[in-house]
Amino acid sequence: MKSIRRYLTFNVPNRMDFVNITYKVENILEESGIQEGLCLVNAMHITASVFINDDEPGLHRDYKKWLEWLAPFDASSKTYNHNLSGEDNGDAHHKRQIMGREVVIAVTDGRLDFGPWEQIFYGEFDGKRPKRILVKIIGE
Repeated sequence: MKSIRRYLTFNVPNRMDFVNITYKVENILEESGIQEGLCLVNAMHITASVFINDDEPGLHRDYKKWLEWLAPFDASSKTYNHNLSGEDNGDAHHKRQIMGREVVIAVTDGRLDFGPWEQIFYGEFDGKRPKRILVKIIGE
């Protein structure tokens, strides 16, 4: 069995945004030479997410609106006890919990085995600083 591990770093200028990372993961898969296996992609920060969905701008706007409704930004400690620690990102922790930490994609015939319209996204909920994603691919 072979494996490859790579890190991707993002510094998203907005507090909340989504970045399509599918082509970056596909490039790592191609580099690996793995034909059959599994690909793990996970955010290594507790205020960021990795998820799979459609790359449709209206959907992304809907996500932002929905997430802000569920966990609105409030830098004070009135809404989030977490902010008592001196941070202002209690909302970002909740948004990450909703959107998820990682995805696992099957690798078949050297390609990510997606359904129609599926793409991989990095979700940022407390931007403006570098954060990493782990890509680990194992297989034959």
